[in-house]
Amino acid sequence: MSDSTSLHATLSIESADVPSASAAAGRKRNLERALAILVPILTVLALLVLWQLLVVGAGIPQYILPSPVAVARALVSDWSILWPALWVTTEITFVSLILALIGGVGFAIFLVQSRWIELAFYPLAVILQVTPIVAIAPLILIYAPTREAALLICGFLVAFFPILSNMVQGLKSVDHNLLNLFDLYGASRWQALLHLKLPAAQPYFMTGLRIGGGLSLIASVVAEFAAGSGGANSGLAFRLLEAQYRQNMPRLFAALLLLSALGVAIFAFTSFLSWLSLHRWHESSLKREN
Repeated sequence: MSDSTSLHATLSIESADVPSASAAAGRKRNLERALAILVPILTVLALLVLWQLLVVGAGIPQYILPSPVAVARALVSDWSILWPALWVTTEITFVSLILALIGGVGFAIFLVQSRWIELAFYPLAVILQVTPIVAIAPLILIYAPTREAALLICGFLVAFFPILSNMVQGLKSVDHNLLNLFDLYGASRWQALLHLKLPAAQPYFMTGLRIGGGLSLIASVVAEFAAGSGGANSGLAFRLLEAQYRQNMPRLFAALLLLSALGVAIFAFTSFLSWLSLHRWHESSLKREN
């Protein structure tokens, strides 16, 4: 009788320890998430304070290195100029990224249909990738019908290859046992593509999306540097050049800040899309949550 009582008491203690252990694990995860947000913010704030102290302490003129306070003032005072430019750059970046996604995925599906098709056409994509965009941007600006079309073409060319190469790798990395199973059940080529190859290539696609997002922004800025034309439809790259010519360093740094913020936002957005599509089943996202 006493043994059963002690066993019951032990089980009760162990069952009481389970919620407390899960609660402690939950608090630990929340603390880690808070630190993951706070540590980068505090690091950036510390760097800004050091930057301000360096400029003020050394007496560096604003036309050589503006202080963070001067950059913040320029960001506010020149917002009516910088905001339209930011919107133009954002629009060109996302449109070129969408075109690269459509072209990269479609061309990847075309390439994996046959080994001979891949041997014939894949080197053309490699040539476009290894050719510096700075070298071909002037030619694109000459032959494109409009300046906006030229910027879109430049952004498309740079973001196209990472998406293409990752999709090709993903479509070719499907488990052969699953392919044999689909063949055994008499699945057509398109059924295997839709229900097996494309879902299996999704992690590779998301990797290409994250890479292509940043590259499309870089290509848009480089193409606008090559264009060098202003006007109402000018992006942040032209505002950078304009501020440089006028030696308006606070505005130049403010434009750089907006470009960096745009790049971070694109990376965060594409990373969120990747997590949203993979966190329930793919091993890479599952490990990240633990």
